[in-house]
Amino acid sequence: MPNISEVEITYKTKVKASEREKVATSQRAFDVLRPFFEDVIEYREKFCVLLLNRQNQVLGVHTISVGGTSSTVADSKIIFQGILLANASAIILAHNHPSGCLRPSDNDKSLTKKIVDGCKLFDISCLDHLIITDESFYSFADQGLMQ
Repeated sequence: MPNISEVEITYKTKVKASEREKVATSQRAFDVLRPFFEDVIEYREKFCVLLLNRQNQVLGVHTISVGGTSSTVADSKIIFQGILLANASAIILAHNHPSGCLRPSDNDKSLTKKIVDGCKLFDISCLDHLIITDESFYSFADQGLMQ
């Protein structure tokens, strides 16, 4: 037998389908995601992906990275690894701005476009990208920036 690593793909859920949170608005996405940023909201930048099924019910939240005070690395390969592993049909990207500024940077816009384009290859809907602060959020979808 050749000396080759085995790759195992698993997805385990602790939540019954009937009990999954449903996300239909940017406000609801913010409400679901906000607690996942509590530990770093005004301290360090964090990037997460909300994984959804076809009915926009939450399959889970995948933390991609936690960075410094003004940036974090959102590696598209790691993002898609989680999306595909969970067999998600839709996603919502989210990261916080510790500064409290809700305005998206050029890098935020560029990454969003890159992920939206990648999702199209897999028939996955990238529904929104939220920038989260301690008090509020900015929705790319609400501002017409999801293309």
